[in-house]
Amino acid sequence: MKNICFYLLLITFSASACSDSDNETSNSEEPIPTQENADITNVSVAGEEGNYTFSVEIESPDLGCNQYADWWEVISEDGTLIYRRILAHSHVNEQPFTRSGGSVNITENQIVYVRAHMNNKGYGTVVFKGSIANGFSKDILEISFASELASQEPLPGNCAF
Repeated sequence: MKNICFYLLLITFSASACSDSDNETSNSEEPIPTQENADITNVSVAGEEGNYTFSVEIESPDLGCNQYADWWEVISEDGTLIYRRILAHSHVNEQPFTRSGGSVNITENQIVYVRAHMNNKGYGTVVFKGSIANGFSKDILEISFASELASQEPLPGNCAF
């Protein structure tokens, strides 16, 4: 019984010591991000052919204006920018968050990607792919796919907060 108590005490002390050292690095006022880039987590669409409104849910490691999701976009399978929704501020305390945008000029059967961009890290890899007719589902897209779009207008201005 003494051995069991000793080991339990040792385990408790070790866990406490690890916990205390973890707190030393996490006492800052900014949250510690658990992911690297902005990921799309849901897409819904309303409207009619040639004039769709997309509602896009994004999960991103926003910390404030120094690190935040600054846009989401709809791109074609060949990497052409179809629509970009600029996000004017960070969403530190609102994760995941949803923002709508349009008019997106596509046909109901056109397959597109919806992806997000971080102001300081670039594009995320978790995207949604699909069409209006068949719906959208989670997919993975290489960060380098159509990466030149990051410098194409429209681009965000200053971060509001």
